[in-house]
Amino acid sequence: MENKVLKSVTVFVLSFTCLSSFAQKTYPEPEKMRPGMSEFWLPQPDVITPGDIKTNSAPSDAIVLFDGKDLSAWESAGSKGAAGWTVNSDGTFTVDKKHGDIRTKQEFENFQLHIEWCVPVDIAGESQARGNSGIFLQGKYELQVLDSYQNETYSNGQAGSIYKQSRPLVNSMRKPGEWNVYDVIYTAPVFKEDGTYRVPPTVTVIHNGIVVQNHTAIVGTTEYIGFPRVEKHGPGPLILQSHGDPSKPVSFRNIWIREL
Repeated sequence: MENKVLKSVTVFVLSFTCLSSFAQKTYPEPEKMRPGMSEFWLPQPDVITPGDIKTNSAPSDAIVLFDGKDLSAWESAGSKGAAGWTVNSDGTFTVDKKHGDIRTKQEFENFQLHIEWCVPVDIAGESQARGNSGIFLQGKYELQVLDSYQNETYSNGQAGSIYKQSRPLVNSMRKPGEWNVYDVIYTAPVFKEDGTYRVPPTVTVIHNGIVVQNHTAIVGTTEYIGFPRVEKHGPGPLILQSHGDPSKPVSFRNIWIREL
């Protein structure tokens, strides 16, 4: 019994001595921070040429979807034949309601989009029957185009809304005959195996220089009747809507997109 006690005391003393030695040992202080320690030089971002404000040219890395000449980047959304809308001599094009929606031939996921649109100066009608069109992101989620200048309608259906989902933060519409500008930053959804969203699509919309959608989560397809549906999908086109309202049609110009 005495030997066991002696061994225990010896182990305790040796352990304490080791810990004391460890505690007393000194180590170098961390090296003093210098500015260069938090700087990295590679990779360098690609150099692009911004668009020219005076000429409304696109950035050098953009895909030009309409340059004022033709609709060669577009096709009929229904037949996949030629886009049947009217290209005007002033470098714009106008919805032709007889020919239905048009879509880009190319499909996209994450992107920055620039698009300009105008309702006619002599537009007539009210609520949704007044300069109605739309821009479907990935072919499924509609950013509403409508004459919302002194024209009330349901708030989640006016210009700048994600149709039937998210109203714009403000109404920044210009009066008929003047050009409106949408700058859009869109992030495509990520899906789970079961087809539900792991990460929903999100969109930021700047309308005439004013933020009207701020990293808005899109909860599903934008339905005219009923509620949003989640449909698993991959890359998709932009679709421009040929709405059936009786008012004079909307025109577009200067459309480009940058893949992100």
